Amino acid sequence: MTVTLTHLGGDEARPLLVLGPSLGTSVEALWSAAAEHLAHDFHVVGWDLPGHGRNRTAPADGLTVASVAADVVAAVDALAGPGTTFHYAGDSVGGAVGLQLLLDAPERVGTATLLCTGARIGTADGWRERAAAVRASGTSSMVAGSAARWFAPGFLERDPSRGSALLHALADTDDAGYAAVCGALTTFDVRDRLGEIGVPVLAVAGALDEPTPPSGLAEIADRVRDGRVVVLDDVAHLAPVEAPVEVAEMIRQHTLRAGPAPTAERDGLTVAEARAAGMTVRREVLGDAHVDRATAAATDLTAEFQQFITEYAWGGIWTRPGLDRRSRSLITLTALVARGHHEELAMHLRAARTNGVTVEEIKELLLQTAIYCGVPDANTAFRIAQQTLAELGEA
Repeated sequence: MTVTLTHLGGDEARPLLVLGPSLGTSVEALWSAAAEHLAHDFHVVGWDLPGHGRNRTAPADGLTVASVAADVVAAVDALAGPGTTFHYAGDSVGGAVGLQLLLDAPERVGTATLLCTGARIGTADGWRERAAAVRASGTSSMVAGSAARWFAPGFLERDPSRGSALLHALADTDDAGYAAVCGALTTFDVRDRLGEIGVPVLAVAGALDEPTPPSGLAEIADRVRDGRVVVLDDVAHLAPVEAPVEVAEMIRQHTLRAGPAPTAERDGLTVAEARAAGMTVRREVLGDAHVDRATAAATDLTAEFQQFITEYAWGGIWTRPGLDRRSRSLITLTALVARGHHEELAMHLRAARTNGVTVEEIKELLLQTAIYCGVPDANTAFRIAQQTLAELGEA
């Protein structure tokens, strides 16, 4: 077996989510930030390519994307038992392996989120040239070019620790393993087979991605039987590290949309189960510190109200799969501006950023409220937003 699995978070009793890496990265360096957000809902594991990350096995002769996909299935069998189904998300080469899984083992995959990838990536000659360059000069010779391809302008300045971790992972990658994966990509082309894929697919593109541009992700979404595409602004080739919160939320919502109708499961929830689910979401959206303060401040007068909010608002509404959390945040902000609930507005502005709402989108929302809620309401909301975002270091 040429891949190894690494535990990235979550309880084994939760649905299994398997994450795949990009060429020259380790799955931990690429996915750990997003995995923190996914661990509340999934048992998250990732796999590394031969010679990459924790996988120090030598690449097999004649490595192909299909053989890597088969090894991913074998690794899942070894971890969770033969026939175990799982959700899958992969970036770049990891996305190519995801497409191969959907063709070769569709009964094993519940949903697939394919990021910054393509049904064909690059050209055969280009991959041969890169493999030859690595064999001659080593993976360290790829660092400067990869830094330019992988990240949107300014990312390395905004998040030097994550960027540095990925570039170090590239330099530490075994030359033979890197070259073997380049060889596998010379023969990978499943464009003519996309129509065979019936598993729900979410294709995620980076607007600034040059190696796998948005048009390639749109092609995947258009040609599979059940696909849709999302383009992330200010993201290049490594979406899981450039936009971890947004990516985690999209994966979560994609699995929920593709799952069975939730009403039967929700109707069977006990009050305690609804409260537990609500507390999980409340902590994820508002943060542990806020929830801990609210819980600690509860008195005999207010304790039952706190339980009511957790069960009814967070357990009854925010857990529903019909809207993603990002959309719920936008709706909530509008309602709070309209009603003049300024303390709650500041709290939910922070929550909106956690849920992937951008500062630009907050600005547009507040401009919209100036028309439909009134200029004085929007004026106050802009002041609160300016102060709140400044506290977050974003304004």
